[in-house]
Amino acid sequence: MEIKRLELFSRDINAQKEFYTKILELPLIEEHSKSFTVKIGHSELRFSMNKKATPYHFAINIPTNKVLEAVTWLEERVVLLKDGDDKIIDFRAWNAEALYFFDKDENIVEFISRHRLENQIESNFSSEALLEISEIGMPLKDIESGYKQLNEKVALPIFDGSFDRFCAIGDENGLFISINPEKKKDWYPTNKTPEQSSFNITFKQGTDLYAMSFNEGEIEIKKSSNI
Repeated sequence: MEIKRLELFSRDINAQKEFYTKILELPLIEEHSKSFTVKIGHSELRFSMNKKATPYHFAINIPTNKVLEAVTWLEERVVLLKDGDDKIIDFRAWNAEALYFFDKDENIVEFISRHRLENQIESNFSSEALLEISEIGMPLKDIESGYKQLNEKVALPIFDGSFDRFCAIGDENGLFISINPEKKKDWYPTNKTPEQSSFNITFKQGTDLYAMSFNEGEIEIKKSSNI
C-alpha cells in the first residue's frame, strides 16, 4: 500500500506549519489560510484547521542505514520520546527500528527504519531522506468489522496482529495501525489515549487508487481517479 496523501486536522495550524517547514525542513507545496501541505518523499501531508482536533499517531519510513544519523538530526530539533533509556526502539518481530517525538499538536510522529526494505542511501540524513508516510493510526472498537469494511473495496493483507486489540493492516510501505482503545489504553511509547481522530487518505494498492475517510470511527472508502 502506498500512501499518496494524508490529511490530518490541527488545533494550531500556524504552529504546525512552522514545525513541519522550519523545524523538520519539509518543502511547503500548498498553503491556504486554514491549511497547508508538505512533501514527505513520495507522500503528501496536509494539515487543515479544526479547533476540536485530537491527536494522531503516524509514521514515516526512513532509509535502513540511517537510524543513527536520524537520531543526531532529530535531537537537534526535537525531544525524542524514550522507552526507559532507549531512544531507538527495536521492533525485532518487524525487523525494524523506530524513533518517536511529538509535533506541536502532540501528535506522535514516528521515524521507522524497516530493514526488510531495500532503501539505503549514500547521502547524509536530512529531510530529503524521508521516504514516505507509512503508517496512520486508526483506533477501532471493532477491528474485525473495520477490516471487513475495508476489504469490501480493497484487498489489504494483515501484516501483524489480530482482531482482538492490535492489527497492522497493509504492508511495510503503508499500514493502518488499528488498536482497540477499550483494550489498549495508550499509544506506545507514551501514555496518550488513542483517539478516533478523523483523517482523509488517498492510497494506492496495486494499480488502483482509493480515497478513504475515517470519521469518528466510521470508514468510507471508494476508488479514486486522482490524488
